[in-house]
Amino acid sequence: MHKLRDLRPQRLRNAALAFSILALTAGGVGTALLVYHYGFKVIADALVAVGMAGFAAVTAFHLGIVTACGVAWFVLVPQPDRPSPWAFILGRMVRNGASEALPLSQAGGFIMGARAATAAGLPGAMSVASTVVDITMELLGELIFVGIALAILARLHPGTALEGWVATGLVGATAVATVYAMAQRRGFTLIERVANRAPQGAGLAAGAATLQGCIDHIYGRLRGPVLGFLMHLTCWLASAVEAWFALGLMGAAPGFAVVLSIEGLVTGARALAFAVPGALGVQEAAHVFVGAMFGVSADALLALSLLKRARDLVLGLPPLVAWQFLEGNLFWHNRSAPREDTSDTRDTSQAAAALADEHRHRIV
Repeated sequence: MHKLRDLRPQRLRNAALAFSILALTAGGVGTALLVYHYGFKVIADALVAVGMAGFAAVTAFHLGIVTACGVAWFVLVPQPDRPSPWAFILGRMVRNGASEALPLSQAGGFIMGARAATAAGLPGAMSVASTVVDITMELLGELIFVGIALAILARLHPGTALEGWVATGLVGATAVATVYAMAQRRGFTLIERVANRAPQGAGLAAGAATLQGCIDHIYGRLRGPVLGFLMHLTCWLASAVEAWFALGLMGAAPGFAVVLSIEGLVTGARALAFAVPGALGVQEAAHVFVGAMFGVSADALLALSLLKRARDLVLGLPPLVAWQFLEGNLFWHNRSAPREDTSDTRDTSQAAAALADEHRHRIV
């Protein structure tokens, strides 16, 4: 019986790996077919029109967006758990790099980003808790971004079938986001209670209590989440500016409202395909399909999608390498002084839990 229980996680991992490989292969084949259908030369010409200087400008612009997302994560974390902003910027760049430059789902990127922030000085429990809240704030900004895109579509092309599908998906995503946000209020507390009743569940219960305490501590300082949300919403809107600039370099310059609607709807499609590594194939197909609604040429939008992927590789791989060096240094440091840092995380976690309890008592 114990052997069967031990095999279940391995089977789940194998199934997840098989799905990732299948989705990645299908996405790669789909992208190749789209490029072949619309013409490799035409798409290549659009990329050449951007040039190295244009690509560098687009990449630098996106680096600014990623940096701002890291700062949006930074402002969530109260003192004294908060290290330098660079720890959060590195964690955000690793998160993006893992999700976009590696064959991983978004969940894999979240885990690796939190670990990178921990390696850079953020206590482990607060790293996980702040990642959960940061995802929430970014998701809220994304929902508004997609909502703006839907409003533009409804104004420019009212009554289309796409409008109904997007509206339905937006309502569903809002419901999921609401449940996700509400679960943060008492979700880990419920895990703690269940774990306390299970044999050998004391460790899990303690970890769940610590995470719940950190989350409550973050939300107890409301200014941080509100500022994080506003920064994420600004970053989503800035991503449309980036796409508009890139299309202008290609000589395909639709109005900014059109580009914002296209980018918002493509973002929604990518969110639905969260389990597909890098949304490969989904992003390209969504660009072509949505662009056709606004009369934007498919070759330019395919070139834009490929430009984004090249940009993600350039920005994603170096932070992943830097993170590995950082992990290596921590490994050797901990090996030479195994007892030196063990109390820090426990102390900060206990402090967060105590502050959260104090905050709950004030509310009551």
